[in-house]
Amino acid sequence: MALQNIGASNRDDAFYRYKMPKLLTKIEGRGNGIKTNIVNMVDVAKALGRQPSYTTKFFGCELGAQSKFDEKTGTSTVNGSHDNAKMVALLEVFIKKYVQCYGCGNPETEILISKTQMISLRCAACGYISDVDMRDKLTTFILKNPPEQKKGGKDKKTLRRAEKERIKQGEALDEEQKKSKKDPKKKKNNDVNSKVSKKKSSDEDDQSPRGSQEAHDEEADDDDDDGVEWQTDTSVEAAQKRIKEQLTLATSEMVMLTIPEEGTTQRTDTKTVGKTVSKNIMAEPESKPAAENGKKTTKLMPDSDDKEEETDVGEKDLKPAKGLSIHDQLLAHFNDFLQRGKSPDQLVEYMQSLNGSPQEVMTALFEALFKGVGKGFSKEAAKRKIYLSKALQNEDSQLLLLNAIDAFCKHASADAVKEVALVLKVLYDDDILEEDFIFQWYDNRTLGAEGNKSSMWKNVKPFVEWLRSAESESEQD
Repeated sequence: MALQNIGASNRDDAFYRYKMPKLLTKIEGRGNGIKTNIVNMVDVAKALGRQPSYTTKFFGCELGAQSKFDEKTGTSTVNGSHDNAKMVALLEVFIKKYVQCYGCGNPETEILISKTQMISLRCAACGYISDVDMRDKLTTFILKNPPEQKKGGKDKKTLRRAEKERIKQGEALDEEQKKSKKDPKKKKNNDVNSKVSKKKSSDEDDQSPRGSQEAHDEEADDDDDDGVEWQTDTSVEAAQKRIKEQLTLATSEMVMLTIPEEGTTQRTDTKTVGKTVSKNIMAEPESKPAAENGKKTTKLMPDSDDKEEETDVGEKDLKPAKGLSIHDQLLAHFNDFLQRGKSPDQLVEYMQSLNGSPQEVMTALFEALFKGVGKGFSKEAAKRKIYLSKALQNEDSQLLLLNAIDAFCKHASADAVKEVALVLKVLYDDDILEEDFIFQWYDNRTLGAEGNKSSMWKNVKPFVEWLRSAESESEQD
């Protein structure tokens, strides 16, 4: 396989050590089904240190055509007929943006994603961190499909710890050698005493039989305790004394200890005493105000059989309230979720805990996000698009989101309905919605006469026609 240097600026360098195979393309199909197959996309991406799906998606974004990479077969296709030279030129643009270091131009970089959802490249050669332009459409795809983390991080930590331990042991040995050089006389006396003790011990071993030696060892083990028996004072007075030392004056008066019945022997330790104390702690009535939002309060009753009831004051019960519809209940839950400032990462788990069908949950979420919005509907959609992207757990969820937009527009203001096409454009540009699902949603909703008369569908129609014309132009190219 013919190899070439990575990067157009290094094309004429005969001694450049970073190589990659030449890009090979093949045009397949006819008519509307014509596609460009990138034969060796897996090998090229492996040489660049990037995932094949990244390069395939980049070609689709730059050419304005649908692209697909099959991980099982390793095939990479882009809709339309595209020249090999054009694909090679686009690959050079990808290398310059997402592979080469912005400082030294070295392709030995890795992709980093920060907590604020910003993408950067860290160079392993010079250590320079390059900030990627987040306006590029490929960045949203990378954020949804982050690169796999390299294994071996724990091994590096263990090697560092072992290296530190070796350094400490070496320093300790150096200090011992310095001390031995300063006191040579003491060292000689210690050596003489050790030799004498070894001779005596060897003589005693020769004189005493094996049985007597074993008995002597047992006696030595028994004498280690020196007749001391270790135990804890479990009397009521001692327990009260320990409690008063640990608790304040105000809380120690509330503690009552259970005294064992006469005629029963009971072995207790500090753990059992703690349990009896926890059983008899009584809460003072009306002594403290209600707990703050988000804090947990425990109620301990004397006859609760070691049962503690924990209630979260900040969290609302997710059971349906009486007298309210499912939509109103879900809307109240989502309003509470947004008011408490929960992060979008917690949205998926929260949605799964709610009662209702997936369509009802999605409709309530969209209404909670944009309730009361008028002018500036598209700007609000751009601000809160991360919640919608987290809510889409699979491709079928896109239809749920589109139906939620339809239900929202039935009760929204006229100013908001005018900007529905702009909202769809925002979600389409960020790869939250795809063309096929938008076409399917639009065709199913415009079959009836009432759907054609709706003002929302009149506003959506130009955007859908623009999508279809762009798709047809890409197929003709």
